[in-house]
This record gives sequence, C-alpha cells and structure tokens, in this order.
Amino acid sequence: MELLFKVITPYSKQHVRTVRAAIEALAALLKSKSNSRQAVNRGYLGGLLRLYQDWHHNDVSNSYIYIRRGLLLCLKHITNIQLGRETFRGSRGMEILFTSVQDCLSCKNLDPLVTTVTQILRKCYPKEPLPLVTVRSSYSFPLPGDVKTEHPCMGSEDDNESDSEEDMEKDLNKDDVESKEEDYDLETDVNKLRSRPGLDRPEEELGQYEAMCPELSHNFQELDSESEEEKKSEDRAENLPSTSSHFIPSGNSMKDPSCRWRTQSGTEAGSDPGEKDFKVPLQSSTEKEKCSRSLISGKTEIVEAVHNANSCEEDPAKSHTFSPCPLPKEAAWYKKIFNPECEASIDPNSGVRSETSEIMTKLLEEHQGNIPFHSPHFYIARAKCTKSIPAYRDLAFPDFWGHQPPPYGKPMLERQYGVQRDKVLDDVRRLIQPGDLIGRTVFDLDEPSHSSPGAPDCLTFFSKFESGNLRKAIRVREFEYDLIMNADVNTNQHHQWFYFEVHGMKLAVPYRFNIINCEKLNSQFNYGMQLVLYSVKEALQGRPCWLRAGHDISYYKNHYRCSAAAGGGARGKCYYTLTFSIKFPHEDDVCYLAYHYPYTYSAMMSHLDVLEQSRNPKKVYWRQQVLCQTLGGNPCPLLTITAMPESRKSDDLEQFYSRPYVFLMARVHPGESNASWVMKGTLEFLVSSDPIADLLRKCFIFKIVPMLNPDGVINGNHRCSLSGDDLNRQWLTPSSQLHPTIYHTKGLLYYLRSIGRAPL
Repeated sequence: MELLFKVITPYSKQHVRTVRAAIEALAALLKSKSNSRQAVNRGYLGGLLRLYQDWHHNDVSNSYIYIRRGLLLCLKHITNIQLGRETFRGSRGMEILFTSVQDCLSCKNLDPLVTTVTQILRKCYPKEPLPLVTVRSSYSFPLPGDVKTEHPCMGSEDDNESDSEEDMEKDLNKDDVESKEEDYDLETDVNKLRSRPGLDRPEEELGQYEAMCPELSHNFQELDSESEEEKKSEDRAENLPSTSSHFIPSGNSMKDPSCRWRTQSGTEAGSDPGEKDFKVPLQSSTEKEKCSRSLISGKTEIVEAVHNANSCEEDPAKSHTFSPCPLPKEAAWYKKIFNPECEASIDPNSGVRSETSEIMTKLLEEHQGNIPFHSPHFYIARAKCTKSIPAYRDLAFPDFWGHQPPPYGKPMLERQYGVQRDKVLDDVRRLIQPGDLIGRTVFDLDEPSHSSPGAPDCLTFFSKFESGNLRKAIRVREFEYDLIMNADVNTNQHHQWFYFEVHGMKLAVPYRFNIINCEKLNSQFNYGMQLVLYSVKEALQGRPCWLRAGHDISYYKNHYRCSAAAGGGARGKCYYTLTFSIKFPHEDDVCYLAYHYPYTYSAMMSHLDVLEQSRNPKKVYWRQQVLCQTLGGNPCPLLTITAMPESRKSDDLEQFYSRPYVFLMARVHPGESNASWVMKGTLEFLVSSDPIADLLRKCFIFKIVPMLNPDGVINGNHRCSLSGDDLNRQWLTPSSQLHPTIYHTKGLLYYLRSIGRAPL
C-alpha cells in the first residue's frame, strides 16, 4: 500500500494509466478489513480525501471519471469498518463529498460518482435512535393471565457489533430466510398439507356453536303468515324501487346517479325523518339515541341493532360526546357547520344552532343520495359503542361523512429519476448544514402538552380517532415535517399503516412529509404507488373522494436505529423513511392522509346495518350474530346469507337445509384495509337483486366473518391484535383468551365438520 500511495499522484495529465492501475489495485487491497485498519492508522484516509478533492476540482472536462470513482471506491471500502467511518467523519469527509457531489447532479454521465458518494454518505451518517423515549407503543392493554406483552425489536446489531454494511445486509437476508421458514401460509411441504391435526379442544365444547347455525333448525313459519299490511308494503316497494328499504341495486344499476339508499318511515316513502332531527356532532348520548331512534319509525330489528349494538352496555366511561374531528381555531367555516351546538353554547341566543342545523340537513340530504350503502346516522350510532384503548371522542370526517369512488382512474405514478438519492442527500444536508432546521415537536401522543404548533403558519396534526395512527410530528423546516407512527399495541414494532388529519395549510405550497420509522425492507411506494388524500372542503363542494396524491415519493433506509434503551433491551433494528410531497387543493382546509383507503370497524358495523335494512327479506335470508367478544370488548359479527326457501313444502325446506356451506373471512391484518373493501363489495353483491347473486344464494349458505381483527383495526395497528400477536400465525393453537376471534372461527369450522357440513 505504501508503494501504491507513492505512485498515485495529485491531478496530472501524465502517467494517467499508471495512476488508474495503482488506484484500482489499492481499492482491491482495501477490501480486506485488516488492510483498511492499517490504512486508517497510517493516515491514508486523509490523503485519499485530498487526492479526490484535487482530481475533482481540476477535472473540469470530466475526462478522468474512472480515476475519481476509483478514489471513491477506496474510501467506500475503508468506511466498511467502524474505525474508518469515525476517521472519515473526523476528517470532514461528509462535508467534502457532499459539497463535491452537488456539481455532479446535473450531468447524467457522472451518475457512477453520485451513486458511490451517496452510498458512502449513507453509511457514514451517524446512527441515531428515534426521537422517542421508548419505541414501544403509546397504547398498552392488560392481558388476561400472566402473559408477557413485550415483543422485542428484531434486526441486525448496530455499528458496535457489525463492521460492514455488507455484513448487515447478509444478516438481514438471513433473518428474511428464517422468517420465510416460519410463514405457515407459504407452506410447500405436501405431507404437512395433507396432515389433519387433531382436535385442539374438548369435543363437548363444539356444542356451543350449534347456536351459530340457526338456519339448520329454522321452521320458516313467517312464510305462511304474511299479513295484508306486509302485502301493501311490498306493493309500495315495487312501485318505488329507488326508495324502497327492500331494494338493493345490482352492480350495473349502481352507475346510475339517481339510484340512492335512504332510510324511510314505515308509512311513507319520502325524505328521511332522521335528517330533520340530526345535529352534528356535539350532542349528548341521550340526544344521539333520540336522533337514531327517529331514523325509522316502527319497531324494526335494525333500530334495535343500532341502539343495542350487539349488547353494548351503557358504560359511563364510554358515554362521551363525538365530534367529526378536532377543529382548527382559524377554520371558522368548519366550526360553524360541523359544531353548531358548540357555537350555540357560546351564545345561546344567537340562533346559530337552527341555522347550521338546516345547513347540515341540506348537506346530508345531498350527500345521502350520492353515496350508496352509507349512513352517517348509523355510523355515529355504531361509533358510540365501539370500544378503543384511548376512548376516542372524535370521528374522522371521511368515515362519518362517507366517500364516493374517484371520478376517474389514475395510472401508477411515473417516478422521477434520481428522487431517492436527492432525498438521501437532503438528509445529509441536515447533518452538515443545520442552520435552517427548526426541530420543533408540533404533535406528540405521549406528551399532549407538546402538541401545540407554536407558529401561525405551522400545520396542525391529529390522529386520535378510529384507525388513526400518528404518534409524533416534528417540524424540520418551514414546509417539511418528520412523522413517527405508533407501534402496534403491546409491541414495539410493525410500523407501516398511517392515517391522520392535518390542517392549517397554505395554497400551492409543496409540503414534504417524512415518515421515518417504517420497517419493511422495500415498498410499492418505490414503484408508482401513492398515498390517499381526502379534503373536507372538496367533500362539502360535492366531491367526497379519497384521491391518490403525492409526488417525489421515495422509500429508503435511513440512519435511525432501535437503541437498547428505547427498544427494551433489543437494538440494531433498521428503520426506513417514506417521504412524499403534497400540494393541498385548498388553503386552510382539513385533510386526511392515509396509507390506503381506510375502512374502520364502525364503518363495517354501520354497513351491516344498512344492508340488513335494505335487503329484500322475502328473498334474502340474513342473520347477524356475535361470534365472540374481542379482547377489547367489541362484538365480532358472524353473518349467514342464503336464499329464503320458496315455501314451507318439505321439498323446498329440504333443499334449503342441504345447501353446502361457503365460509368467507377478511381483515386479519388491520393495515390491509383493501381486504375490507373486497368484503364490502362481496356482501353488497350477495344480498343484491343481481340474478347471479340470487343463484348463488339458492345454491349455497354463506357463513361470513367480515373482520377477524376488530381491535387492531380500531386502534390503528398494522399487523397485530391487542395481544401483540399476528393472528394469522395463531390458527394452529389459538388461545380462547388471547385470540378469541381465531379460536371461535376455528371452533365453528370444527363444528360444521363434526356434523358433516364442512365448508365447500
């Protein structure tokens, strides 16, 4: 190495081939860790930096790129060891390479140099813990029995344990291989697939599931006792299909904007009486009950279902008031329309309440006709009974108000060249040019007192609503924010899902958001996927849509690591940044950003209410039961859907009882909200008037568990339930205490098999 350093000279047009050969030989030697340590100890690293600077400044015509890149490769190999990285930083290597690379970004021929410099800067960036006291979830849930709830961080060790980034990548690959071996849903061993495990519970326990198959013992006396009033009601339904509570449009008719779902009174097919009395939203529990009671006159099963919410008891801790979302002080338009009672409480004689109530009623009337299978009234009634760890007091506006499909299809985002390296270099700029950094916490789930924006032009964040997940927001620069997601309940990992509200934005300003504690090794955000955005102002102007949004999107490994203190003893876990920029459609708007189109537990429950009220009971057999209570105390619904028998004749009843079962389940992973949208469409189709749906009902009995992990969905988890377990890994030996939805779903399947009715 000494000889080679004598051959390598500062910039010169002479002996260029010899210099290049010497640099390539030196780079090969420095792949050895012992040679790299020797080079650092002898002071060669500083010499290499000076040589690189000299060649970079003098090679104006870019004639000697290979020599400059050779010197960078020498630096890259030396910085594979910790001593090399420390010496590199001490020699101002970060500043030198960062400054030099700025001259190369505009020339595509210099990409090899830019790529190598970016790799060195990423590697040498000092590792930091996340700006959190602990990475464990802000929410904890006491589990029954003496159960360990700490799920340690898993990952490769930090710099003290691993000298080489390549070693770190190997460790990650090894972990990945091991995790794949435990992925039982990717099982390929045919012998294991053929094996039939023995019963995991006493056989006498299966008898309890007989109650979940009422269709097998139903006598259908109602087919013989149809009253005159019911006949008249049916005649009216035939005359007014668009407003009939028994009419569900088929897939084709849904395209017709005049087709709408509305609740109607038992005697009139007109406007919804509930809309007249409905006030949003700061009303007491009693007022809400009165409001929901006025939805439908008459004694119907659906009203009882909405009020009782599957035996939801009146818990004093749960009797709190709901509002669509927190209100920005400056957004008077929002406060006036959606918090009429709040306005009225300031001045009871102002008359604002009646005025805004009329506005609200009018808006709801317009909205109700445009969004099929959604009722804000039902949503509030259901949300009131939904139990969450933080005891949510606010409703996210999109979930309450509803939304339409986007008006047009949008192609995958065409990724701009060089976005990822630009973002990495921006991160490095924070380290070496900290002058413009603000570093102010503007939202903190752990320390609510820190959640004050503190500046008039600062964004305000919020996520304490169902399925929301934002733990901390830090204002980095004027229009840039670092965001940290909350871990799954009772764990310190599984950060990927996000859903939060932001308001106080300026118009035509690109805001940059960096979610800095993602965990997946790669993401579809690198290949054209965009997040989704919902604007309240757009919704109030008649366009209630979640739209794909964001530009300059990139997903990459950052410099944050899980420290031993914050990780509860575990350390070394790598984090990834999802970065994106957004220009909001309106100034001073209230917008929601999410990983994917959200679908909450309350949305599912209110959707079932709508379907039960809207189905044709003469044709569709529908039973909604409670499979079990979740750990968090929420009912997990079980649905039975099939066709009513033609009559009570023995042949018709025999055909009904002998139909084979089809078993459907969804949403075991809370962050995969697309599963719920597929299930929503499936349910709407199965109870529709479509002839194919009618045929399916006549051929099969559908048993459906539409949401296997309600608690995870409610509390904003990505992967787990309240026990901190991935429920999709619990099927082999589920616990009735810790994994009730899996345990009882499996029990029901066992029961069906035991009576010779295993699902088709």
